[in-house]
Amino acid sequence: MSRLFRASLSEKAASPRIPEGVRVYAIGDIHGRLDLLTRLLELIEMDRASVGDRKTVLVYLGDYIDRGPASREIVDRVMEPPSMIDKVVRLRGNHEDALLAFIEDPDRGRIWLEYGGLATLSSYGVHVPTTMKPVERFSFMARELERLLPADHREFYRTLPLSETIGDYFFVHAGVDPRRPFDEQDAIDLTTIRSPFLEWGQPLERVVVHGHTIAREPEFHPWRIGIDTGAYASGHLTCLVLEGAEKRILST
Repeated sequence: MSRLFRASLSEKAASPRIPEGVRVYAIGDIHGRLDLLTRLLELIEMDRASVGDRKTVLVYLGDYIDRGPASREIVDRVMEPPSMIDKVVRLRGNHEDALLAFIEDPDRGRIWLEYGGLATLSSYGVHVPTTMKPVERFSFMARELERLLPADHREFYRTLPLSETIGDYFFVHAGVDPRRPFDEQDAIDLTTIRSPFLEWGQPLERVVVHGHTIAREPEFHPWRIGIDTGAYASGHLTCLVLEGAEKRILST
């Protein structure tokens, strides 16, 4: 069943806007839940049918993998160009960075396994022999993942952009350092920041649309809109719909 929310940034004197003739669909953290993504894309397609001659842009905010059971299948689906969508933007999340870090240096990246990485390894067919010594397991898993990772998936992970600007909105996985100009942001902040961004309380150069930090419901503030609703555990994968000054939510 879908839920529809409406919200406005009444705190701002002038509402942020998407360029005329464009509708944006932004999807929060998926984390291996192919069932939820499939349903949400169906809802988007039905909603898209009302657009007419407007241009539609689909933005994925990153964290496609880990925790849920279908990381590999999610990447395949996200790489597909959806029907009736004019442009797709696929942003980088910290979990995608963690996968690459694990391949590069298993000891440095091993913390990834504690945050859902084992589910991703399983989805790619990485299985550790029960007779293998614990000290050898991390290097073995990293080598196996690199061997089993399809070439197009490797390219996907390595080339994901960090951000996208559309009208008065800035789309990114985690947020920004509010003390720095948007064009001087650090990649680590864009994929991992929480404080001081979440509690900033003042308008920024643009309204930041982000995931990364889980909330029970989408969060609307003058400087940010957060749409990570913990889909892997809650079953609620959230999509923010932006058109002109309007803001809506589609959710599984």
